[in-house]
Amino acid sequence: MSACREIALLRELKHPNVIALQKVFLSHSDRKVWLLFDYAEHDLWHIIKFHRASKANKKPMQLPRGMVKSLLYQILDGIHYLHANWVLHRDLKPANILVMGEGPERGRVKIADMGFARLFNSPLKPLADLDPVVVTFWYRAPELLLGARHYTKAIDIWAIGCIFAELLTSEPIFHCRQEDIKTSNPFHHDQLDRIFSVMGFPADKDWEDIRKMPEYPTLQKDFRRTTYANSSLIKYMEKHKVKPDSKVFLLLQKLLTMDPTKRITSEQALQDPYFLEDPLPTTDVFAGCQIPYPKREFLNEDEPEEKTEKNQTQQHQQTTGQTQAQNQQQTAAQQAPSQQSSAQTNGTAGATGATTGGGLQHGQDQGPPNKKPRIGPSGTSSGTGVLQSEYQHSGSRLGYQSNVQGSTQPQSTMGYSSSSQQSSQYSHQTHRY
Repeated sequence: MSACREIALLRELKHPNVIALQKVFLSHSDRKVWLLFDYAEHDLWHIIKFHRASKANKKPMQLPRGMVKSLLYQILDGIHYLHANWVLHRDLKPANILVMGEGPERGRVKIADMGFARLFNSPLKPLADLDPVVVTFWYRAPELLLGARHYTKAIDIWAIGCIFAELLTSEPIFHCRQEDIKTSNPFHHDQLDRIFSVMGFPADKDWEDIRKMPEYPTLQKDFRRTTYANSSLIKYMEKHKVKPDSKVFLLLQKLLTMDPTKRITSEQALQDPYFLEDPLPTTDVFAGCQIPYPKREFLNEDEPEEKTEKNQTQQHQQTTGQTQAQNQQQTAAQQAPSQQSSAQTNGTAGATGATTGGGLQHGQDQGPPNKKPRIGPSGTSSGTGVLQSEYQHSGSRLGYQSNVQGSTQPQSTMGYSSSSQQSSQYSHQTHRY
């Protein structure tokens, strides 16, 4: 049922900033399902890694501010579409934000990996009726860490705020140890400690409902407000040369509001003054950018996974927990390398959902909060376009009406316009039955 739900969502979702499902293949011999998507040359995990490496090499090179703005705007536009259609992504992180390479959609953001995506209703379903733990730790909202019983759109907004801060600083804002990543307990002491170390401990007046959180007694027992008396988002961002009175900081502050009921919505964020000042957001996030971002690298199909993991561990200065091992095998459809995969067994969702990216080592002092999957054979092309898509998404205009139930919001056209159908395709194996 999990596989069917994901495929059903992907077939209905049609937006320029949401990855488009092109084909579904059933392999009867090994009982596997293969999904064919458009091939994206880049993702934010690798782009941020490129800039983080420049800092490590004593040649710091920040992401261009115009590029950051365009990336954020398109992410918000895609999430606004999902939320308007009653869909929560629930696993937003840099590795799941793809960026198209050369072609008709050059520089277009594509939100990928819908393995954890769920429809939500009003009134909201209790959390216990769904997966108990969602969202990779570093991007997980504080209400989830405190055992919130309901999902809301605010969990995606918090994750976008984390990504925004990472684009501005080239560092994960709330990175912490991941040794107990497999736990089903939503409370995570180290992650909360990291959030409070950056944001400060939330005052009762700033988050009135915090006392109603199931894990609030544990919070009181494990934490002291005075420990974080000198911590604030202002101080953290000032270290990275972001002024507290700037529009960029004010929007970040709204995205990273502790109280989910006070957190800005995607629709409100799209109308923020930050997007009205020059440079305006563009469709091509690489517009005017001269930085030579490397193309995606691929592992050989016969390269032992153990060797890859060993190389990753040697590059880390600390040993950290890895995401639950996934039984992932990927290939290329018509010589199109795969982009992302989420392995599932017997129709039950895996503990970590799908991951995207190219299986490369993380440059941070500790491992990324998601294990990078193996990608198809080295030397495969980026897509041939032999397989025709089953539909053309409304990429030629942003003011479209969705055919997904619940959508009434026309898409914002601030500062950029859409282009044509994607140029290349990739495939990935997603589920076992």
